[in-house]
Amino acid sequence: MAGSMGPRRRAREIALQVLFSLDLNPTISPVQALAQFWRDFATEARPDDTEADLPREVITFAEALVAGTAEHLGELDGIIQRASKNWRLERMARVDRNVLRLATFELAHEPEVPAEVVINEAIEVAKRYGASESPAFVNGLLDRIAQELKRS
Repeated sequence: MAGSMGPRRRAREIALQVLFSLDLNPTISPVQALAQFWRDFATEARPDDTEADLPREVITFAEALVAGTAEHLGELDGIIQRASKNWRLERMARVDRNVLRLATFELAHEPEVPAEVVINEAIEVAKRYGASESPAFVNGLLDRIAQELKRS
């Protein structure tokens, strides 16, 4: 039910989609990927679609998440790789990898968001976009990452 989704969850889902496209097309910039997403989003939105007009807070938070994650990508991938004993980052499912990057960015750089909230949001996004095992995989790794970052 999209109507009941909170603005921050919506922003996280948009950020995931943009990070996913950046992962597929590493030659484009985060700014280009966001611009492309907003163009596609505007094109797909129909007049009867209540989500067509995204609240400013959704747009702002989504853009901050994408920019921050992209800016700190090397650091975030290092944190994820250390926490993930037996999975190399490039072997992870693309959705899982980008959900982890997004949540790890929040854990490392958004201290005002409680770790529990970050992890629960990541699990919900993984349920919606990932495979059946994605939520458990994301949960296990993020618990470890939150401990490493002293956020749990």
